[in-house]
Amino acid sequence: MPFEGDNMMGVKRNNRSATLRILHEKGDMSRKRLAEYMKLTPPAITKIVAEMLQEGLLREGSAVSSGAVGRREILVELNTHAACGLGVLINLRQAILSATWLDGSVIFSEEIVLPPRVPARETVERLARRLMELAEENRLPREKIVGLGIAVRGITVSNRRGVSDSFGALAEEDVPLCDWFEELTGLRCVLANNVRALLAAQMFLSRDEAGGSQFFLRCVDGIGAALSIDGKIWHGVTLQCSEIGHIPVVRRGGKPCSCGKSGCLETIASPSAILEEANTVLSPEKTPVLWKIVQGKGERKVALDDVFSAASSGDDGAATIVDTAVHALGSAVKSVIYLIDPGKIVLYGRMFDNDYFLAHFFSEMREGMDTRHAVTIEKSCFNHQLEDKAACLLAVQDYFDNGGIL
Repeated sequence: MPFEGDNMMGVKRNNRSATLRILHEKGDMSRKRLAEYMKLTPPAITKIVAEMLQEGLLREGSAVSSGAVGRREILVELNTHAACGLGVLINLRQAILSATWLDGSVIFSEEIVLPPRVPARETVERLARRLMELAEENRLPREKIVGLGIAVRGITVSNRRGVSDSFGALAEEDVPLCDWFEELTGLRCVLANNVRALLAAQMFLSRDEAGGSQFFLRCVDGIGAALSIDGKIWHGVTLQCSEIGHIPVVRRGGKPCSCGKSGCLETIASPSAILEEANTVLSPEKTPVLWKIVQGKGERKVALDDVFSAASSGDDGAATIVDTAVHALGSAVKSVIYLIDPGKIVLYGRMFDNDYFLAHFFSEMREGMDTRHAVTIEKSCFNHQLEDKAACLLAVQDYFDNGGIL
């Protein structure tokens, strides 16, 4: 195991980073309290704070009693509008361009449709050009932009500066996204898989402390997941940790999956799979209630809530589709619980908003589980809210890690 020391600049950077993290997670506090959290002397923290106040990264707030007679202490707080991060989220057939302040509040967000089979370089050029136009339209000075976060569907490369396989989001494999975006924008770039970026945003915005671990399950169109251990995102040896959607659950004759295999969990339990199966069997004979719902709306295609509504109203065909999906998904998640024993399972995606589906999922999760594995399972408090923040917060957290030094 290699060991290396840290020079004075490294110590300064780490102390500044800790200051930013503490003020973000705990809120405003006195210099004395900051010194206690960081185990530094009062003169040391006074020097750090003074420098960051002068830069405008921190600001002074109200005065509070120190406990000593007649003495009051000035609180310091993070100046959340001192800087901002830009972001590009690349999903299948869609990208989101956005910007947030240091606390994750959104400055702008725009969705871009990505046509299929367009060369990746053309796609990146288009996204970079529009992103910088949006920054200019929103009057964001270049000196306030701390960097660009890129969250992309698929498998990232070992140096985390590109994507080796985006499963169709980009036309080619092995795309050096960070190099291209840095060339086109002049901004420092940091990249992550899209679901890991969502988990990182979930942890940042909920101010989860570093001691916990959680499994983040995203069911939007497909099924994705990410894992944190002791407050850090776990990537795995091949950077494919938590690819739960591509666990093979059908041995023979399974449906083809976007990953190139067949019979994956995603082909049975994802929102897209539920819709595909419902549209396939839709008929007055097999799904009578669902048929009436769809006909009553004057539409030809089934919506996800239509399936859940029909199942809850006694449609056996629709209920079978839901039960099959819930059983497969629940079995996979129970395996995760027994294998890694996380502190929390976080559910993210539109189908977890549906009371019927959620109740059936929780019922499935109770089946066969012993009381020793009573893990907390909860819907994300930021459900549907992370897509326009996650990529930006990659840049913000990188900025915090560097102590607010560009």
